[in-house]
Parts: sequence; structure tokens; C-alpha cells
Amino acid sequence: MKRKQAIETVRWDLALRYRLIETVAWWEGRLTTNHLMQSFGISRQQVSKDINSYISEYAPKNLEYDKHLKGYVPSKQFKPLFIDDSASAYLHLINQSHDRAPHVEGLAMAYAHTEVLQVPDRSVRPEILRPILRACRDGLRLECEYVSLTTPDAETRLIAPHTLIYTGMRWHVRAYCEKNRDFRDFVLSRFRGIPELMEIKSEQSREEDPGWTMRVQVIIEPDSRLKPEQKAIIEADYDMHGGRLVIDTRGALVQYVLQRYQIDPTKVHTKATAQQIVVANLDELQAWLY
Repeated sequence: MKRKQAIETVRWDLALRYRLIETVAWWEGRLTTNHLMQSFGISRQQVSKDINSYISEYAPKNLEYDKHLKGYVPSKQFKPLFIDDSASAYLHLINQSHDRAPHVEGLAMAYAHTEVLQVPDRSVRPEILRPILRACRDGLRLECEYVSLTTPDAETRLIAPHTLIYTGMRWHVRAYCEKNRDFRDFVLSRFRGIPELMEIKSEQSREEDPGWTMRVQVIIEPDSRLKPEQKAIIEADYDMHGGRLVIDTRGALVQYVLQRYQIDPTKVHTKATAQQIVVANLDELQAWLY
């Protein structure tokens, strides 16, 4: 408990260096002073001090110095304190840091052997985002110009935003729409002009949004048409337990969960090997699909 409390009080900049120490040692297998020197622009003396403090104050059994490799290697008792040592956490780190990886010593090896598909960000202007953020934070209403596929000509809307949401492909804001008298999703790239903050606060807060407050489960299973051995492969692919993957989410986000898993609830592919996964409780989720 004392060690956990000590870790929680580590300075932010020092914690970043400790994280790089553990990341490089665990995943690349060899840590040198150059890793921290080049990544953080600090002196060799400071790096040595950081490594020594990491070992002496937090993880005395994690690292061993290998004279042959001229660097620190993870010991057999290695237990990370500042990082998640799972494969998924490392892959997420590589994805998030891909643009910076060539400049971060210790991620350079991973950068050289990975390729990340870059999806262009949808155009969102700062003068649109800033008032939306303010409205979310302070519970204010916005008068804005918005276009949609059904109304391609910009029309004035009065909305009360409460949460920004990233679906993996685009950003939108969840807001109460006074025109429709309902909570809707507004794609950030479809705002036009500059939204105007209204002085009167909205009574329609996040707590009043049933799609946001309602927690639901999306249950995904292998397509029943697959052979048992094929189902076993799909179950392993998606880390299913008991033949199913249970995703806890909000009612308003169900459609985006299905999109991320490339499930079209209105269609069934003729080939089970192409369909692969299905939603087992689709009937329960119909109210959230629109």
C-alpha cells in the first residue's frame, strides 16, 4: 500500500520517464541511458539518477545490468508498476505514438516494423469546437447553423451539448435539439458558421438524456452457421468467454459499437465466413438503432 501511494505521488515528468524505462525494458529487452537521453533531451547524469531512483525506490527486482549487452534487461521477477504490460496496451501505444515513434528512442524498433493506416481527420474548425466545448462545460445553449443529408441547406438549430464523442472514424457531439425536442448526435464537420453561445442555461442536461444514462449490453457471438472449429477461431480473435463477447455501453452508443465491429443489423451476409460475428440480443437493442 505504501508503495502504491508513493507511485501516485511521483511527479508527472518523472513518471513519464519511468514509463519509458519499463516500456523499453519489457518490450525491447534492453534499456540504455541513450533511450532516455534522446527521448527527453536530458543529460546522462540525470538519466542515471532516474534509473537508480526507479530501481532503489520502486522496483528493486525489475532490472538487471547486463555487461555483455551494456544495458539493463528485465529480470525474471519483472513486474511493471508504471505501465500496463499487456500486448494490447503496447499496440495501442504504438498506434497513438506512430507519428512520434522515430523521435522516441525505444519506440524506434517498433516503428521500423509496424505500419499504421492513417485515416484523414474530418474538417473541424477551432472556432466551431471552442464554443461547443464551452457549452458542454457550462451547460449552455448554442445557436448554430447545421447541415445534414436530409437538410443539405444550412438551417438554424438551438442545441444544448453535453458530451463530445469519438466513434473511431469521426467526432460528434451529443446534444438536446430544441427543434426535434430530443437528444441527437451532431457531427462536428457539419456545423457551419460560428456557433453563438446563449446566456440562458439549458434545463436539458446529460442526466436528462435517456440514451446516455441507460446502460445496455451488446452481446456478440460467432455466426451460428460456422463450424465448431471455425467458431473457436472467432472466439479467440475477439477474446470471447463462454462463446460470447459482452460489451457494456450506453444506449446512444449502440449503433457506433456495431459500426466498429462492422456489423450491419439490417443485413445478413450469405457467407458465414464473411459474416463471422452476429449480435445475439439484437431484439433488445432495436430501440437504440436509428
